[in-house]
Amino acid sequence: MFDRGSISAVVLAAALLSAAGAQAFDERKYPDLNGQWSRPYPRAQWDPSKPRGLQQQAPLTAEYQAIFEANLAQLHSGNLGADPQVFCFPTGMPRMMIAYEPMEVILTPETTYVRVDHLADFRRIHTDGRDWPIKIKPSFDGYSIGKWIDDDGDGRYDVLEVETRGLKGPRTLDADGLPLHKDNRTVVKERIYLDGINRDVLHDEITTIDNALTRPWTVLRNYNREHHPLWPEYLCTEANNHIPIGKEFYFRGGDGYLMPAYKNQPPPDLRYFDQSPK
Repeated sequence: MFDRGSISAVVLAAALLSAAGAQAFDERKYPDLNGQWSRPYPRAQWDPSKPRGLQQQAPLTAEYQAIFEANLAQLHSGNLGADPQVFCFPTGMPRMMIAYEPMEVILTPETTYVRVDHLADFRRIHTDGRDWPIKIKPSFDGYSIGKWIDDDGDGRYDVLEVETRGLKGPRTLDADGLPLHKDNRTVVKERIYLDGINRDVLHDEITTIDNALTRPWTVLRNYNREHHPLWPEYLCTEANNHIPIGKEFYFRGGDGYLMPAYKNQPPPDLRYFDQSPK
């Protein structure tokens, strides 16, 4: 049995621990990023300030400009295979920051989480002062290290600076097949901050450094805070009618049968099926 003194000691210890935790994370020092953040529709292209496709004027090398043009031609023919997310692959970084579904930002002292209910995109941005690990296991969303900055010197954090490495593919920058290099050595740098006038607007300055590009490419993406959010459930595999077979891509019709995805598409290879007359 605990005596009254022991119980008091336990309660005091719990209170001290609680106070220490509250002191370690003073919410007043951080910007208010609570709520749901949505992109302004229909800007799903990578650089929202420019039209889709070739008008993005992406600073691609000659090799990857040719790949981009081939991807566009393929997509326009009806073959969507140039877009990995058609097959339910995660969009990965930096494309996940298009925020196809609403985005949530969750702050803790050690980690800032970015959650998007689209193809299981979920980021952990480590803000605990750690160094880069010697070896990073590649992932679609990568390994992110961030640092909070008091940009205007008022004693409150204004900007989250982030660098992301350790990415894997296949990844593109948008649904038009805007390519990233196959070596997956992409590095993404960001400055995330609330608008200085409208605190319901969140900005993300995203710089992509990639060997498919002739120079680092910076775009500004914006998100609006929703005050009455609805969190939809997004399950890519639930109604995905896009079916890859070998190097071809087909579509499952409403009757359950395979359909061609583009004109004059060859049928799938049926070498392992018994097609002899019964």
